[in-house]
Amino acid sequence: MKNAFLRFLESEVAGSVVLLGCTITAMAWANSPWAGLYQKLIHQKIGVSWEGLVFSLSLQHWVNDALMAVFFFVVGLEIKRQLRIGHLSSLKKSILPVTAAAGGMLIPAVIFLFLNPAGEAARGWGVPVATDIAFALGILSLLGRRVPISLKVFLTALAIADDIGAVLVIAFFYTEKIRWTALAVAGILMFLLHRAVRIRMFRFKTYAILIMGIWVAVFASGIHATIAGILVALIVPVRSRFEPKEFIAFAREKILEIESKEMTRESMLLHEDQLEPIIELHSATTALKPVGISLEHYLHSFQAFLVLPVFALCNAGVTLGSDLTETLTHPVSLGIILGLFLGKQIGVTLFSWAVIKAGFADMPMRVMWSQIYGVSCLAGVGFTMSLFVSDLAFKTASCTDEAKIGILVASLISGIVGYLFLQKALPRNA
Repeated sequence: MKNAFLRFLESEVAGSVVLLGCTITAMAWANSPWAGLYQKLIHQKIGVSWEGLVFSLSLQHWVNDALMAVFFFVVGLEIKRQLRIGHLSSLKKSILPVTAAAGGMLIPAVIFLFLNPAGEAARGWGVPVATDIAFALGILSLLGRRVPISLKVFLTALAIADDIGAVLVIAFFYTEKIRWTALAVAGILMFLLHRAVRIRMFRFKTYAILIMGIWVAVFASGIHATIAGILVALIVPVRSRFEPKEFIAFAREKILEIESKEMTRESMLLHEDQLEPIIELHSATTALKPVGISLEHYLHSFQAFLVLPVFALCNAGVTLGSDLTETLTHPVSLGIILGLFLGKQIGVTLFSWAVIKAGFADMPMRVMWSQIYGVSCLAGVGFTMSLFVSDLAFKTASCTDEAKIGILVASLISGIVGYLFLQKALPRNA
């Protein structure tokens, strides 16, 4: 049976291929003779009306505000698991990836602000701070068994810590006005959801209503609606409801009961008492698996093969102007390119070196400094979270387009350089 980490890795790797295909499709469509249809489609208003009240959003906003809440929910589950029982669960385990992630966020932001010190452009400092875990791990997987598992763990933990930072940036720096009444309603609904989970209520409709209510309340509060996904994830249990020893004792009891009845496939249908211990054993087995792990397992495929590809289709369709050179040298584009490509390399490598040399952390097993540097290049693949932040940061279409072009170029260069460098740095006989 594959462990949770390997399942997580494989789903991200497979999804990155689909994500790349949708990105290319969106860019080709937005620069084709059918570009008008693309713009009309993503800006098409969709909503509901009731007695004169209308609530509608464009298709792009539904994807970014509602569908991406699923992505943030899965991110929240992974963050909670890593903080409770994973690679970020103790100071000793977390200090290296967290410090590396901090450096990989700080230096890109400084580079961007150096080139864009004022005006609307300065709001984009949060764009180059994020790492796209799907693409980064997908590229790393192309190197196969040559990659030490400790290096994969380091990149994953770094990206998760980076996600935590990106979520905090979105919540604190890209929220213009908070409506406290709506936020209070969200808090009350979260409390009710927490109580429902604690008393083990098995009513799907109740959970659906509470989760939808939390999303609406967070949306109305002024905080970006996708943060609701993170908040709900924090309530979901990541540990089993039973101790394994209790389950083993219960399972033995039920198996002995099943053996004593000398049942057959036909007798199970005729005698309800024979079926009862089987149902109880099945229920106990289901309850042994942590809810958080189960949701991660089921939703990773949904987000990898539907949520993120649809997000890419609606957000990566940037129109390339006639003078691409001028666009790439614009302070916004240039700040993002240099921030993601150079800033991530400098920040991740320098901060990792500092914390290890200071004796606060150990070098990952079987990992060399050249490999840490190669991973720092892959950390420059920003894409999903960077595209998401760019839509929050900028109000004008020109700045948004320049930012998106910068993200795509920086992610492409970072991915290629990181792959080529690691290909040289990793042992060939692994």
